[in-house]
Amino acid sequence: MALQISATNPEHPALLLELPWDVPLEEWPEEYLVPLPRGISRHVVRYARAGSEVIAVKELAERPALREYELLRDLDRIGIPAVDPLAVVTGRADQDGAPLEPVLITRHLGGSMPYRSMFETTMRPATMHRLMDALAVLLVRLHLAGFAWGDCSLSNTLFRRDAGAYAAYLVDAETGDLYPQLSTGQRDYDLDLARVNISGELLDLEASGALHPSVDPIEFGTEICGRYRDLWDELTRTSVYPAGKYHYIERRIRRLNELGFDVAEMQIEHNAHGDTVTFVPKVVDAGHHQRQLLRLTGLDTEENQARRLLNDLESWMATQDDYAPGDPLGARPEVLAHRWVRDVFRPTVRAVPLQARGSMDPAEIYHELLEHRWYLSEHAQHDIGLDTAVADYVKNILPTARDTLQPTSE
Repeated sequence: MALQISATNPEHPALLLELPWDVPLEEWPEEYLVPLPRGISRHVVRYARAGSEVIAVKELAERPALREYELLRDLDRIGIPAVDPLAVVTGRADQDGAPLEPVLITRHLGGSMPYRSMFETTMRPATMHRLMDALAVLLVRLHLAGFAWGDCSLSNTLFRRDAGAYAAYLVDAETGDLYPQLSTGQRDYDLDLARVNISGELLDLEASGALHPSVDPIEFGTEICGRYRDLWDELTRTSVYPAGKYHYIERRIRRLNELGFDVAEMQIEHNAHGDTVTFVPKVVDAGHHQRQLLRLTGLDTEENQARRLLNDLESWMATQDDYAPGDPLGARPEVLAHRWVRDVFRPTVRAVPLQARGSMDPAEIYHELLEHRWYLSEHAQHDIGLDTAVADYVKNILPTARDTLQPTSE
């Protein structure tokens, strides 16, 4: 059988032909390989260079190779964080004509490391917990898309930090299945497999002396199940709100924040019965909100202020007609953020008399006004709007705080 390369891009076969397909993958010469950390695998896996690309090459039987290739393409189409499938090579034979196993080729995710490799380094337990949060986010996103993984583990997941955000990526889809929707039983089974696999790998690392002594492998594997369920419940429960009840949306964001997650994307769909809200969570690094707010708006604030202002900005953006994440025809986030500063942030801050602001800077004032609006809206059970919140804040809150605020100069 002649060598065949099935690729997603017509340019890839020419680059891949330069690799030694007549040699078993385990025996490939060092000149073709790229030394990168790998997780444990039931198959032979190697990183190699093809032109300017770094690729991951995995030997396995033809049918599972083609199946995994198509599954990874499906996950890419629906926007799931996973490695990019590049090609499947079949018809391999050695120099004596003996058949060799086909290979699946994926693109190496730049700047990433297998989760197992991350746990082999000296990490603080707090960082480990954030890594597991990112893995919980990945599992939830897979299950929401109808994908049952069947083999979630530290070796089958890549970690990458991107602009302060922690992100987990699926590597191995060989055991996965894509359905229109997963049942509770399918999700629970997938989650239990993840718990067993993760605890097992952590026990292995503990035995080798690579795991931080404060980490209990069993408890850690169980923790991801709890984090998954908290996040799943918050994201999937009924979320259709009456028109104008935007403080309900803020309540949902606050609950996600209390769980330790941030809102990466929010969509509001209007219908006859109310506003349907969809959230996409993420896990972020310290200082992420400050950097993000500064980049989008030019406002330089403290971290908690930035988080609160970004939540307000995200909620406001989702109500704009030209807000369309991922749509090239929609307004860019930077454009919408500039509009929010001009039309919402600055007019709101200016509504508070300068002589009454004390030592509060504009970001702190706006943060205080948002908190007051939230309190009044919860009490009234409807969104009272910023104008009403500002008027009440100036009348009833600022006078009682004047004794503790230092006046600012003109």
